[in-house]
Amino acid sequence: MTGGLKRLILVNSYLICLFLASFAQADNKTLLVVGDSLSAGYGIDIKQGWVHQLQLKLDREQLAYTVVNASVSGETTTGGKARLPKLLETHQPDIVLLELGANDGLRGQPIKIPHNNLANMITAMQNADAQVLLIGIQIPPNYGARYTEAFAGIFAHLAQTYDTALVPFLLEGVALNPQLMLKDGIHPTAEAQPILLDTVWPYLKPLL
Repeated sequence: MTGGLKRLILVNSYLICLFLASFAQADNKTLLVVGDSLSAGYGIDIKQGWVHQLQLKLDREQLAYTVVNASVSGETTTGGKARLPKLLETHQPDIVLLELGANDGLRGQPIKIPHNNLANMITAMQNADAQVLLIGIQIPPNYGARYTEAFAGIFAHLAQTYDTALVPFLLEGVALNPQLMLKDGIHPTAEAQPILLDTVWPYLKPLL
């Protein structure tokens, strides 16, 4: 075999590998996470966060999804609603995990504000042909029983109204355990992140 022929075969093999890799990447579906500090990995290494661990789990399960984490610490539903059109246009997600509302509640916003903003966002996601997994959150009881109950009820009401999947409470099994929360009592530790992923996974898996 001549040197020129060998080089030609090597070049062709390289191009084929590039094509197959590009095809596999293009074939991946997109899973978009729109959240706040609970999904942005506040206070911990981002690679320890449950969203990054979700990508690793999808890879292990050989599920062809690319996770895009568009979560921003301190984000409210108003901010999320403003950012959403560009996110949907840019990423064209197949599935969206919507984890917002906690900062609205902690600021004592009237219930109708997070409710209406989340409803607007869910509608936009569904109009973009994305499946929606709404992730519920609860706020501390010191805001008063009436407000905390009404706030918690937002998520179940929206999930029923718009026929979306629902994680009832992201911090289930974590929020009341001081060893799994940072000193601020609001954000989960790195050790809590696998628990958060285990909480989300059963509700996400049917959508994959």
